[in-house]
Amino acid sequence: MNKLPDYVSILIDGFGERFDPSVKRTEMDRGPVKQEIVNSQVLVETEATLFFRSREDTVKFDSWYFDMIRRVGWFDIYDHRYRITRSMRFKGGDIGTLTPLASGFRYAQRQVTLEYMR
Repeated sequence: MNKLPDYVSILIDGFGERFDPSVKRTEMDRGPVKQEIVNSQVLVETEATLFFRSREDTVKFDSWYFDMIRRVGWFDIYDHRYRITRSMRFKGGDIGTLTPLASGFRYAQRQVTLEYMR
């Protein structure tokens, strides 16, 4: 299994997580709304900022994205909140816009949405 390269850091700033609970709600003639679970697993989306410390790291990341995971592949990433390794992928294969933070791409970042099954 591929893993997120070690030269890529995930910043805590801008981190967020959401999921669709996969619950069906049915209105009743009387009484409370009936709820039932539709799927045993849910798709969790995680907003993250990928941080690169050099221009070379941005170029290596592009190669990893296109050649290793082929834009849509799953990869392992360490989940610091749960302290486990999870298989994730980029939502829709989208890796966002590369934004330089210093001249010459000395530092750069990408805002991405990762997804995994829970």
